[in-house]
Amino acid sequence: MRRMRGLAVWGAVAVWGAASPAFAAQDVQDAAEADLSYHGFAVMDGGRVDVRLTPRNHGPADVADATVRLRWSAPLAAGAQGLPEGCARTGERSVVCRTGPLGADETGERIELGVWLRGRPTEVTLEVDTVWSGGAVDRNRANDRQQVLVLDTGDSYFF
Repeated sequence: MRRMRGLAVWGAVAVWGAASPAFAAQDVQDAAEADLSYHGFAVMDGGRVDVRLTPRNHGPADVADATVRLRWSAPLAAGAQGLPEGCARTGERSVVCRTGPLGADETGERIELGVWLRGRPTEVTLEVDTVWSGGAVDRNRANDRQQVLVLDTGDSYFF
């Protein structure tokens, strides 16, 4: 199923690209450039992980909106997670959240969410990364991809 989905996406890109000569490297060169990053912390206590993160755009261009993905190494518990507005569960282990507008060289609104993990693991790895940057090109992907090990101790683990 995963392979078929990938082929369908590449097929759609190929059809769109063939119909649109603008789908060339020139578009990437002409796209606005923004450098997104995320900093925050995660706390796990009794199988619940609370995450607070703040997006930042180091510029040089503004970003009208972006999407950050949070992915855990353990599956999320079944059922409703009570996610905040602007966030949605996108798989067994992941949630995406809108950042809202990010002006050049500005910090965005803090994103706060808590999720329950299946089986109450004693540790989990949290990965944070950008999945959509509003059409802007981010040539420095090193600072918008974070990974943090979170132990079920009630302590804050920063990234």
